[in-house]
Amino acid sequence: MDVTGEVLLVLELVGEVTAAGIAVGGGGNDGVSFRKDCTDLVRKISLLSHLLEEIREFRAASATSDDVDVESESWSSDLVVALRAAKRLLSLAGSFRSKSSSDGTTRRIASLFQSVTWKLEKALSSIPYDHFDISEEVQEQVELVRSQLRRATERYGSLNSKMLSHVLAQLLNEEIDQQLGNRLIRSLHIQNNGSIDSEVSSKMGAVPESNGSKSHGVNIISYKSKRLGNTSDHSEACLVIDIDADGQDNSPNKSLDEIKKPDPIAIPDDFLCPISLELMRDPVIVATGQTYERSFIQRWIDSGNATCPKTQQKLENFTLTPNYVLRSLITQWCAKHNIEQPTGLTNGKIKKSDGSFRDVSGDIAAIQALVRKLSSRSVEERRTAAAEIRSLSKRSTDNRILIAESGGIPILVNLLTSEDVLTQENAVTSILNLSIYENNKGLIMLAGAIPSIVQVLRNGSMEARENAAATLFSLSLGDENKIIIGASGAIPVLVVLLQDGSTRGKKDAATALFNLCIYQGNKGRAIRAGIISALLKMLTDPSNCMVDEALTIMSVLASHHEAKVAIVKASTIPVLIDLLRTGLPRNKENAAAILLALCKRDSDNLGCISRLGAVIPLTELAKSGTERAKRKATSLLEHLRKLQQFQQV
Repeated sequence: MDVTGEVLLVLELVGEVTAAGIAVGGGGNDGVSFRKDCTDLVRKISLLSHLLEEIREFRAASATSDDVDVESESWSSDLVVALRAAKRLLSLAGSFRSKSSSDGTTRRIASLFQSVTWKLEKALSSIPYDHFDISEEVQEQVELVRSQLRRATERYGSLNSKMLSHVLAQLLNEEIDQQLGNRLIRSLHIQNNGSIDSEVSSKMGAVPESNGSKSHGVNIISYKSKRLGNTSDHSEACLVIDIDADGQDNSPNKSLDEIKKPDPIAIPDDFLCPISLELMRDPVIVATGQTYERSFIQRWIDSGNATCPKTQQKLENFTLTPNYVLRSLITQWCAKHNIEQPTGLTNGKIKKSDGSFRDVSGDIAAIQALVRKLSSRSVEERRTAAAEIRSLSKRSTDNRILIAESGGIPILVNLLTSEDVLTQENAVTSILNLSIYENNKGLIMLAGAIPSIVQVLRNGSMEARENAAATLFSLSLGDENKIIIGASGAIPVLVVLLQDGSTRGKKDAATALFNLCIYQGNKGRAIRAGIISALLKMLTDPSNCMVDEALTIMSVLASHHEAKVAIVKASTIPVLIDLLRTGLPRNKENAAAILLALCKRDSDNLGCISRLGAVIPLTELAKSGTERAKRKATSLLEHLRKLQQFQQV
């Protein structure tokens, strides 16, 4: 089979694995063990589709394929094996129940998850990324997946590669039935001179069995950026990988009683999102009457799907109606079973990330009185109370906690639509201040604040619009929130502020847009809203006050197909080449990155930058630029060299 056929096979397997993962969470799978493990595995695998699409595009556009099939044969075959094993494992995991499964079966399934994650990481490490001309964005995404897989493999235990290979082979060769677990667990004892290392045994024995268990690998990815404010500081995004851990010491020296965990609480199936298989926080109803977690169904729709994931019926519209009744039932269930609530405030104490508690200082009675005044019939009293809340929320984290605990967030959200300008300004700024505390972000989202914030962004005073944009940036630090905010209509209004706002408003809009566009589904929205012309205007502004911001946003967008077309159509290439000559080091770096993205697999754009004299500044940049600039310039020069050789043939 040629490489294109291999890639199609791998893509098909990715789709089958995703479907198998959804099936594990179906109505007929009550009490499935390792539900969380299945979900995390499927998420990691689904991220590989972008990589495979780029490889397929490269092969379709490549004129020389004689040496590619041999080089790619190993990685593609390894990945096919890993994906087939993952599909088999998902079916196997879906057939076992925590109540009916033995400890040996639980340990065996844990070893299977370890083997599959190990094989996937090994297959991804062998892909010749440079050979296939994979974009930097996708390479970073794959590297993130590899990091997650490595950590997941380590968290399951420390079996050696020979043993992992043996377990994987057993998984692929055996039929799926209730006896498979016993056969595989017996085979583990044959390895390593007939025994399993005591440390491995203790780790495997402590593997959680429930659908409510914590993930064994990395499952939270967030983006943190520093706000631009009134400075020209560049808003830099960095990936922060948060690893779930149960906090237990599972060393072999602990007694069996110490290692043993209480039986997990089974989450009612109606409370789980059919897509993510996780407890819903913001359930919404689609046109078919099915309920999903808002961010996951929005991501499904943003990916171009027009059907209900569960029923496969066509969606007559894409309206997402909040399911308030179900949300209330979930909240009551969480309270009844002592599931931690977003604020975590109990008897004047806040639970910290390490599980300890600290006292929250502040006059709760005074804050409660202020919150009540926010609902006063008097416009003047509401305005004064909002101003005081704004001041208090700016001062300390404790005040932000107490205001939220007093029920201030939903009332402030209601005041966003106030006709009184000062009340609206104070309300939106208060919400901005409150959102700084991480737990408040979820409460603000659940209060339905986004549509009202967008309305302020559209019709408010300049100060209100500035702070509305900053609020959207703060809330968008959560990945799920990026999806919800993008679908709310916020991006076109942010682009308007980027074009016509005050200096501070433009900076706040730029920061919010940068963060939102990290999510692939928002890039097309920004481009269709006219962001490229706004960015070009910023690049050519004589004051040069926002060149850095414009280039940063454009570098995030440049790998998107619609963005490439829009950037070239707007005659941006000459401006970028000029920045290679005259810009600051950071400007040169981003300009080179954008040009490289535009020219990959595009001989017309390559020819254009060659005619416009880009070779000389690129050569200088390859010698004396920043490390990233050197890499980008060197790669672009190599593309130009290949184009010249092709033209001479």
